[in-house]
Amino acid sequence: MVKLESLKKSNQFKKALKEKKVHTDYYSVFAAKNFFKAKHKANLIISFVMKKKIGNAVKRNKIRRKLKAIVQKLLKKKGAINKDYTYIVFGKSNAYAQKQDVLLPLMEKSFSKLKK
Repeated sequence: MVKLESLKKSNQFKKALKEKKVHTDYYSVFAAKNFFKAKHKANLIISFVMKKKIGNAVKRNKIRRKLKAIVQKLLKKKGAINKDYTYIVFGKSNAYAQKQDVLLPLMEKSFSKLKK
């Protein structure tokens, strides 16, 4: 099983934010070639970030959980997400009201754009 591993240091975030990016109405995804080793080779390095401007902690956490669940579903599909990249996903407030069924194909499309 693939586990999600998060970035910890600000210089890691800065490095990942400088490379590829895809924006939608519900989230923004930033990607960079893996620049540091994961704890286990099977892990995916991905961080989910929500700004305080979105709302209270309940709303931010719901968006984060929703986006994490979508990524977990995409990991089960072969080749949907490239593990050679480090990802940062910025959630937006529109994702709160949107259903996972709508967000899943959008997220899959975003990750396929980042592969190119």
